[in-house]
Amino acid sequence: MRSNESSRNGSRNGSRRKLLALACAVAMTALAGCTAGSDEPGESASGVLAANWGGFPESWAPGAEMEAGYMRVPYENLVALDAQGEVQPVLATEWDQTDEALTLTLREGVTFHDGTLFDAEAVKVNLESIRDGKTAYAGPLKVIKSVDAVDARTVRINLSEPAPSLLTQLSTRGAPMGSPKAIKAGTIAQTPVGTGPWAYDAKSSTKGTRMSFAYYDGYWGGEDSVGFRTIELYAIPEDTAATGALSTGEISLTDTEANQFSRIDRGADLKHLGYPAIRNNPMFFDRGNGGAFEDVRVRQAACYALDTEEIAKLEPDFKVRSQHFSEGEQGHNPGVTGYTHDLDKAKELMAEAGNPQIEVEMLAAPFNEKQMQVYAQQLAKIGIKVSVQAAAPPQYFSQWNSGRYALGLGGNDELTPYDWYKAWFAEQAPGNPSKTESAELKEAAAAAIAAGASEEADELWRNVTKIISDEALTCAHVAGEELIAWNTKRVTGVKAPTQLWETNAIDYKALRPAGE
Repeated sequence: MRSNESSRNGSRNGSRRKLLALACAVAMTALAGCTAGSDEPGESASGVLAANWGGFPESWAPGAEMEAGYMRVPYENLVALDAQGEVQPVLATEWDQTDEALTLTLREGVTFHDGTLFDAEAVKVNLESIRDGKTAYAGPLKVIKSVDAVDARTVRINLSEPAPSLLTQLSTRGAPMGSPKAIKAGTIAQTPVGTGPWAYDAKSSTKGTRMSFAYYDGYWGGEDSVGFRTIELYAIPEDTAATGALSTGEISLTDTEANQFSRIDRGADLKHLGYPAIRNNPMFFDRGNGGAFEDVRVRQAACYALDTEEIAKLEPDFKVRSQHFSEGEQGHNPGVTGYTHDLDKAKELMAEAGNPQIEVEMLAAPFNEKQMQVYAQQLAKIGIKVSVQAAAPPQYFSQWNSGRYALGLGGNDELTPYDWYKAWFAEQAPGNPSKTESAELKEAAAAAIAAGASEEADELWRNVTKIISDEALTCAHVAGEELIAWNTKRVTGVKAPTQLWETNAIDYKALRPAGE
């Protein structure tokens, strides 16, 4: 498969953050200090976009759990997806993929914000760093056997097995390109250094409340490709306060909740939109030998006990689904009906399993604790006692799927069944701390992988997703929208992103100060 233009493809995280009221007050103080004179956020004269996503990532390192609203300010990917799902060039301009390797031709004249040249060696450092990491994003990249810097502008990614969706994975928030110098030094976790239009400006930032990014004069796309010279990211964790700041023009745009729509709709200058961004489901991590969820009947019982319709009542933008993938996506199986709530069936399965006494913990963040508490109440009805432990978002993101907790609830934003399987269910998947995989699933996945991009691959991947459902490795699927509001007197050009299933995803380059 070769292209010089395009080739065919196919958690509620920070948007739900409710941190401390003190943090909100500090953030508002920081805003107040930025609204005087020519530095007023959003004024076309200053070219400052003030965006609020409610908090900041624990780590800015490539491959870390980092929402798109943050990542896509300083970073860029090798490729991107357009509205039709076509892979488009970004830092890579051409590609040639076989079952054995993916060869990329890199864009000339690109440098990182620290002056380091973007070249084949930089790509090698990034991909190996992400592949060898501990987050779920490492899973799909385990297929990378080695990376060869053929010359400065050519990189060959050698594969251990066919991976037709690799280009798609390289377009996601799990694979941005960071400075190899900063990666090797270990400083990139707290100080992002990418190739994007905006470079982190530590002197203009306030720790914990505001991160400032100024236009990078060495940007390969040129200043005409962006509308704002400066982007300021804020951490206003409380939705009511964020809506107030939006109304006064102190911030230009923010993530929001449906309960804020009445206030937003009353504001003549405020608008909002929603787009599909969140695929949320519980995961049974402790399913190894002797584990709380080793018995498939216990997992199935738990799935029947969970009532996602109750969650949909709590979160109006959540839609109940039978499976992870949508109709039309590879991996969607019309034969998978999921686990419709049936308490009697759940109790029957628990009885068949011997009514084991199960007590487990699961880690929650402010944005999903309510949902977890509902699930805990539902599981208690069949004898599964779940203790929900609250944590700040950084702790949650680093630990919820670490293996410390038997049960987890989080977002699965993988775009293909290959990536989903490799991230969460394969024996060596980062999201499978039990390192347990049935012989049936392993055999089915091996067949689907071996089929590569052939016509029979779709049917084989449908078989894989059915086995995942039948074995109740996950269930209770819901899909939600990311909700974003903006002040039309501060910013124009806000629209739903083309990159699928990303939270806080904004095309920053398309935004323009109001009045331009």
